[in-house]
Amino acid sequence: MFPSLWWFTNFRPTHPNRTVVHRGEPPRGSVRLGAMATTNFQNKPVETNAELPKVGDALPDFTLVGTDLAELTNADFAGKRLVVSCFPSVDTGVCAAQLRKFNEEAAGLENTVVLSVSRDLPFAQERFCAAEGIENVVSASDFRSDFADKLGLVLEGSPLKGLFARAVIVTDEDHKVTYTELVPEVTTEPDYDAALAALK
Repeated sequence: MFPSLWWFTNFRPTHPNRTVVHRGEPPRGSVRLGAMATTNFQNKPVETNAELPKVGDALPDFTLVGTDLAELTNADFAGKRLVVSCFPSVDTGVCAAQLRKFNEEAAGLENTVVLSVSRDLPFAQERFCAAEGIENVVSASDFRSDFADKLGLVLEGSPLKGLFARAVIVTDEDHKVTYTELVPEVTTEPDYDAALAALK
Protein backbone atom coordinates (compact mmCIF):
# COMPACT_ATOMS: atom_id res chain seq x y z
CA MET A 1 0.00 0.00 0.00
CA PHE A 2 1.29 3.48 -0.79
CA PRO A 3 2.51 5.22 2.38
CA SER A 4 0.28 7.85 3.92
CA LEU A 5 0.84 11.36 2.63
CA TRP A 6 1.18 12.33 6.30
CA TRP A 7 4.82 11.32 6.00
CA PHE A 8 5.54 13.92 3.35
CA THR A 9 4.02 16.69 5.46
CA ASN A 10 4.93 15.80 9.03
CA PHE A 11 7.81 13.33 9.08
CA ARG A 12 11.14 14.55 10.44
CA PRO A 13 14.27 12.42 10.14
CA THR A 14 16.38 11.58 13.16
CA HIS A 15 19.60 12.24 11.22
CA PRO A 16 19.08 15.30 9.00
CA ASN A 17 22.59 15.29 7.46
CA ARG A 18 22.60 16.27 3.83
CA THR A 19 24.44 14.68 0.95
CA VAL A 20 25.76 17.73 -0.88
CA VAL A 21 28.39 18.16 -3.56
CA HIS A 22 29.24 21.84 -4.00
CA ARG A 23 31.84 23.30 -6.36
CA GLY A 24 33.96 20.15 -6.45
CA GLU A 25 33.87 19.33 -2.75
CA PRO A 26 33.54 15.63 -1.83
CA PRO A 27 30.10 14.47 -0.68
CA ARG A 28 29.44 14.58 3.07
CA GLY A 29 27.56 11.75 4.72
CA SER A 30 26.84 9.93 1.48
CA VAL A 31 26.72 6.16 1.14
CA ARG A 32 27.85 4.71 -2.17
CA LEU A 33 27.09 1.15 -3.24
CA GLY A 34 28.93 0.52 -6.49
CA ALA A 35 27.35 2.75 -9.11
CA MET A 36 24.37 3.51 -6.88
CA ALA A 37 23.77 6.18 -4.25
CA THR A 38 21.65 5.93 -1.12
CA THR A 39 19.03 8.24 0.31
CA ASN A 40 16.38 7.45 2.96
CA PHE A 41 12.62 7.15 3.07
CA GLN A 42 11.10 7.26 6.56
CA ASN A 43 14.61 6.72 7.98
CA LYS A 44 15.12 3.54 5.95
CA PRO A 45 17.90 3.42 3.34
CA VAL A 46 16.76 3.48 -0.27
CA GLU A 47 19.06 3.04 -3.24
CA THR A 48 18.86 5.08 -6.40
CA ASN A 49 19.65 3.63 -9.80
CA ALA A 50 22.98 5.50 -10.06
CA GLU A 51 24.98 8.39 -8.68
CA LEU A 52 24.15 11.98 -9.53
CA PRO A 53 26.40 13.68 -12.09
CA LYS A 54 29.64 15.01 -10.66
CA VAL A 55 30.61 18.66 -10.53
CA GLY A 56 32.15 19.50 -13.90
CA ASP A 57 30.12 16.90 -15.81
CA ALA A 58 27.95 17.99 -18.71
CA LEU A 59 24.24 17.60 -18.06
CA PRO A 60 23.10 14.69 -20.26
CA ASP A 61 20.87 15.43 -23.24
CA PHE A 62 17.24 15.15 -22.24
CA THR A 63 13.71 15.33 -23.57
CA LEU A 64 10.90 16.17 -21.16
CA VAL A 65 7.23 17.07 -21.62
CA GLY A 66 5.93 20.48 -20.58
CA THR A 67 2.53 21.26 -19.12
CA ASP A 68 1.35 22.14 -22.64
CA LEU A 69 2.45 18.64 -23.81
CA ALA A 70 5.24 20.13 -25.94
CA GLU A 71 8.65 18.51 -25.69
CA LEU A 72 11.45 20.33 -23.85
CA THR A 73 15.12 19.64 -24.53
CA ASN A 74 18.50 21.04 -23.49
CA ALA A 75 18.44 23.24 -26.58
CA ASP A 76 15.39 25.12 -25.27
CA PHE A 77 17.55 26.45 -22.44
CA ALA A 78 20.74 27.19 -24.39
CA GLY A 79 22.87 29.86 -22.72
CA LYS A 80 20.84 29.72 -19.50
CA ARG A 81 21.95 28.48 -16.11
CA LEU A 82 19.72 25.70 -14.84
CA VAL A 83 18.42 24.81 -11.41
CA VAL A 84 16.95 21.34 -11.85
CA SER A 85 14.57 20.71 -8.95
CA CYS A 86 13.50 17.05 -8.71
CA PHE A 87 10.96 15.39 -6.42
CA PRO A 88 8.53 12.42 -6.27
CA SER A 89 5.15 14.13 -6.84
CA VAL A 90 3.43 17.52 -6.69
CA ASP A 91 0.62 15.83 -4.75
CA THR A 92 2.64 15.69 -1.53
CA GLY A 93 3.19 18.49 0.97
CA VAL A 94 6.99 18.60 0.88
CA CYS A 95 7.15 18.48 -2.92
CA ALA A 96 4.59 21.27 -3.14
CA ALA A 97 6.64 23.34 -0.69
CA GLN A 98 9.77 22.77 -2.78
CA LEU A 99 8.02 23.95 -5.93
CA ARG A 100 6.62 27.03 -4.18
CA LYS A 101 10.00 27.97 -2.70
CA PHE A 102 11.88 27.72 -5.99
CA ASN A 103 9.08 29.64 -7.72
CA GLU A 104 9.55 32.43 -5.20
CA GLU A 105 13.34 32.46 -5.59
CA ALA A 106 13.29 32.17 -9.39
CA ALA A 107 11.73 35.62 -9.72
CA GLY A 108 15.04 37.19 -8.66
CA LEU A 109 17.45 35.02 -10.65
CA GLU A 110 19.15 36.40 -13.76
CA ASN A 111 19.79 34.28 -16.85
CA THR A 112 18.58 31.24 -14.93
CA VAL A 113 15.78 28.75 -15.50
CA VAL A 114 14.39 26.71 -12.64
CA LEU A 115 13.30 23.40 -14.15
CA SER A 116 10.91 21.51 -11.89
CA VAL A 117 10.81 17.83 -12.84
CA SER A 118 8.88 14.78 -11.63
CA ARG A 119 7.08 11.80 -13.11
CA ASP A 120 3.69 13.40 -12.52
CA LEU A 121 1.63 13.64 -15.68
CA PRO A 122 1.70 17.09 -17.30
CA PHE A 123 -2.00 17.47 -16.45
CA ALA A 124 -1.27 17.14 -12.72
CA GLN A 125 1.61 19.61 -12.96
CA GLU A 126 -0.56 22.10 -14.85
CA ARG A 127 -3.36 21.75 -12.30
CA PHE A 128 -1.01 22.39 -9.39
CA CYS A 129 0.75 25.34 -11.01
CA ALA A 130 -2.54 26.98 -11.97
CA ALA A 131 -3.99 26.52 -8.48
CA GLU A 132 -0.84 27.82 -6.77
CA GLY A 133 0.03 30.65 -9.16
CA ILE A 134 3.35 29.06 -10.10
CA GLU A 135 4.69 31.22 -12.94
CA ASN A 136 8.45 31.54 -12.47
CA VAL A 137 9.54 27.92 -12.92
CA VAL A 138 9.25 25.57 -15.88
CA SER A 139 7.42 22.40 -14.88
CA ALA A 140 8.22 19.29 -16.87
CA SER A 141 7.31 15.61 -16.78
CA ASP A 142 9.60 12.61 -17.22
CA PHE A 143 6.67 10.24 -17.67
CA ARG A 144 7.84 8.96 -21.06
CA SER A 145 11.59 9.55 -21.13
CA ASP A 146 14.80 8.50 -19.39
CA PHE A 147 15.78 11.78 -17.72
CA ALA A 148 15.72 10.30 -14.21
CA ASP A 149 17.56 7.18 -15.33
CA LYS A 150 20.38 9.21 -16.87
CA LEU A 151 20.80 11.41 -13.80
CA GLY A 152 20.63 8.69 -11.14
CA LEU A 153 17.33 9.92 -9.73
CA VAL A 154 15.20 6.76 -9.77
CA LEU A 155 14.25 5.33 -6.38
CA GLU A 156 14.55 1.54 -6.21
CA GLY A 157 13.31 -1.09 -3.77
CA SER A 158 10.95 1.08 -1.71
CA PRO A 159 7.25 2.01 -1.65
CA LEU A 160 8.24 4.89 -3.96
CA LYS A 161 10.03 2.63 -6.43
CA GLY A 162 10.18 4.19 -9.87
CA LEU A 163 9.59 7.77 -8.69
CA PHE A 164 12.21 10.50 -8.41
CA ALA A 165 14.47 10.90 -5.43
CA ARG A 166 14.50 14.43 -4.06
CA ALA A 167 17.48 16.25 -5.53
CA VAL A 168 18.75 19.55 -6.90
CA ILE A 169 21.27 19.96 -9.72
CA VAL A 170 22.67 23.36 -10.71
CA THR A 171 24.52 24.07 -13.96
CA ASP A 172 26.30 26.99 -15.56
CA GLU A 173 25.37 28.57 -18.91
CA ASP A 174 27.07 25.71 -20.77
CA HIS A 175 25.07 23.18 -18.74
CA LYS A 176 28.12 21.97 -16.85
CA VAL A 177 27.20 20.81 -13.35
CA THR A 178 28.31 23.20 -10.59
CA TYR A 179 26.37 21.76 -7.65
CA THR A 180 24.32 18.71 -6.69
CA GLU A 181 22.36 17.61 -3.67
CA LEU A 182 20.77 14.22 -3.19
CA VAL A 183 18.53 15.06 -0.23
CA PRO A 184 19.29 12.40 2.40
CA GLU A 185 15.66 11.96 3.49
CA VAL A 186 13.02 11.95 0.76
CA THR A 187 10.42 13.46 3.08
CA THR A 188 12.44 16.64 3.77
CA GLU A 189 13.13 19.72 1.68
CA PRO A 190 16.45 20.44 -0.07
CA ASP A 191 19.03 22.97 1.04
CA TYR A 192 17.76 25.98 -0.89
CA ASP A 193 20.48 28.34 0.34
CA ALA A 194 23.28 26.05 -0.84
CA ALA A 195 21.70 25.60 -4.26
CA LEU A 196 21.21 29.33 -4.73
CA ALA A 197 24.75 30.05 -3.50
CA ALA A 198 26.06 27.93 -6.38
CA LEU A 199 24.68 30.57 -8.75
CA LYS A 200 26.79 33.36 -7.23
